[in-house]
Amino acid sequence: MKKIFAMMAFALVTWSCQEKEAAKKSGSDFTGNETTYALQAGSTYAISGAVTFKEHVDGTAQILLQLTGTDGTSRLPVHLHMGDITTDAAPLAALLNPVLGSTGASETHLTNLADESTITYKQLIALNACIKVHLSDAGPDQNIILAAGNIGVAAAKESSSGRLAVGTCKSE
Repeated sequence: MKKIFAMMAFALVTWSCQEKEAAKKSGSDFTGNETTYALQAGSTYAISGAVTFKEHVDGTAQILLQLTGTDGTSRLPVHLHMGDITTDAAPLAALLNPVLGSTGASETHLTNLADESTITYKQLIALNACIKVHLSDAGPDQNIILAAGNIGVAAAKESSSGRLAVGTCKSE
């Protein structure tokens, strides 16, 4: 019986390594695993979109945001918060690269959270967390949420009863 388990473990490791090697040989930094979540308008601004998490071959995550309704030269702060989007004063888990108003896009290679702990793609998509795009990173406009969406466990717990209220973020 032990030999069967050992052979199965060896086969699994070999298959996993072959999958990563195939991705490297094809010139791709990604495994092909990805998860997308919707971002709803968070205020009276008509801004919404999606966030996609893609797994790198090293297990880390690439986070891509694409919003509609942005314009100009603004740089809109993006935060990963613990808890769902309705949680007031939700703790900050990570600062992501800002969304450029001219393109509505942001891209971040996330390897560590704000507390310096490492995070993988698989851990990220299992978090009870949310993404919030802010109007500003300081002053009264920092509490204006332009777009937000639950990820991981928070997204799985959402009911399909319509738009969720968006809580304000913890100001520090």
